[in-house]
Amino acid sequence: METWEEFVHQSHDLAAALTECVAYQTYDDSDRIKLSDVLASLAFEHSHSARMLLEAGFLPSALVVHRSQFEAVLRSLWALYGASDELVAKLCTELTLETELASKNIPMAAKMMEDLAIKAPPNAYKPLHEFKTHSWGALNSYVHAGIHPIRRHAEGYPPELLVNVMKNINGLTVVTAMQAAILTGVPNLQRKVLKVANRFRHVLPSTPPSNGSDPAVS
Repeated sequence: METWEEFVHQSHDLAAALTECVAYQTYDDSDRIKLSDVLASLAFEHSHSARMLLEAGFLPSALVVHRSQFEAVLRSLWALYGASDELVAKLCTELTLETELASKNIPMAAKMMEDLAIKAPPNAYKPLHEFKTHSWGALNSYVHAGIHPIRRHAEGYPPELLVNVMKNINGLTVVTAMQAAILTGVPNLQRKVLKVANRFRHVLPSTPPSNGSDPAVS
């Protein structure tokens, strides 16, 4: 039987293989593509941080970052498929007090999901929809110090919970790699991403990259 340490190591190996697989330049330098790429990179960073926190035993903190991981990849897809040119421009300008204030009307997760439901390819939208449906409430509880983190912190973290959270982090990392592959314009690169994921399917949710009924953040 695989130990927790081995499971974590395989999760790190999956992320490394995925980032190597999509290590290409974007197919153009438009603001929309560059913005989506930056957000995908941010999602990869959150993935790494969440894995490191979980490996260290900091489950509540890992889940707070995990929600940020989801929002980063969600916004990456939204920037590509759902955002207006005006909103893309607002997020691509130099950071100043004025541009910070101007960006306050940028859509949040619920509105971005609505936009993607209409404008994104179904295969891109579906895993994000499933993840949000099953995990959003519990993740919000961790972000806002609700009953989930209170009880888990007081009572301890079952090993199955740690494994399931890591699988969900890994699943979103696959979603991020699929998005990054699209941004390169390299033919058949998404297929290569899926081949990498298949090699590590034991550290992914049973139906990657969605997360099922989610005991993972309960």
